[in-house]
Amino acid sequence: MVTISDVARHAGVSPSTVSYVLSGKRSISAETRRRVERSVRKLGYHPHAGARALASSRTNVLALVVPLRVDLNVPVVMQFVGAAVTSARAYDHDLLLLTKDEGPDGLRRIAASAIADAIIVMDVEFAEPRVPVLQSLRRPAVLIGVPAQPGDLTCVDLDFTAAGSTCVAHLADLGHRKIALVGPSPAVYERGTSYAGRFRLGFDATAAERGLRALARPCLPTYDGLRGCLDEILRRQPGTTGIVVHNEAVVPALLAELRARRLRVPRDMSVVAVCPDDMVDNHGIALTSVAIPTAEVGQLAVELAMRQLDGVAQPEIRLLSPRLTTRDSTAIAGRRRTS
Repeated sequence: MVTISDVARHAGVSPSTVSYVLSGKRSISAETRRRVERSVRKLGYHPHAGARALASSRTNVLALVVPLRVDLNVPVVMQFVGAAVTSARAYDHDLLLLTKDEGPDGLRRIAASAIADAIIVMDVEFAEPRVPVLQSLRRPAVLIGVPAQPGDLTCVDLDFTAAGSTCVAHLADLGHRKIALVGPSPAVYERGTSYAGRFRLGFDATAAERGLRALARPCLPTYDGLRGCLDEILRRQPGTTGIVVHNEAVVPALLAELRARRLRVPRDMSVVAVCPDDMVDNHGIALTSVAIPTAEVGQLAVELAMRQLDGVAQPEIRLLSPRLTTRDSTAIAGRRRTS
């Protein structure tokens, strides 16, 4: 049975190049494309058959496991889902969205029913209880998130530790000496969710390195939750001039509450948000932000799953570097932003 690796050897290219030619996801030179296409025709290779088959019957379906908890920002989650759907279709696969919180038992059910060729898992915890099960299933799997012990599983995510560090460094460079983190819901921290803990590590470490006074508080994703969080920050750390928001659901409430308290952004309070790019211009002021790369992560998770199905991928941890864009919501401490 001809595999993608056979095509790669015949064409004198890497298996990933063959995959890109077949999927059209990367720009490949015309000569290389022609060489790969000639090898495909000569060897009789059929994409998504043969090498992408599992030991059980093949379904052309990828399972995306994402429990829709009350503390998740569903619109942002659906951006990941939309990107994964689009990417899966480019590989002639459909995406099965599984939203019930079934834990390890849910993964066993997926494998036993043979309803999907590969499994992509979101909402990953540091002490992720599904890791041993995923390893035992011997089925292609990708985690969107990084547990403390990923074993031989492939993981992809934003580098949230670097993102936390980047936000703090930006405020420190502007002269802010007292800063605060408005974090995710308390339940997110209580579960030990990977992205929240990694962001907090970067925030705390860089604040200490730069000699800043820093306070981090969880925040319920409601207006009352935000109001209480802001009350606590200003009470426990008077003179705070910079806030990092790692809870995109409360950004509108935060800006409204700051206005209600006559704290002007950015003159009195600089704000850095961690959110998708399409959220930064919806609040009356353009937000300085670190982008959550929902499209890139969703697409990459599917690509890594498909490469496992091709038999050409080794386990890896792929962390995307954070990208901070300075806009109107941050300024030099004590001064109005002029550019």
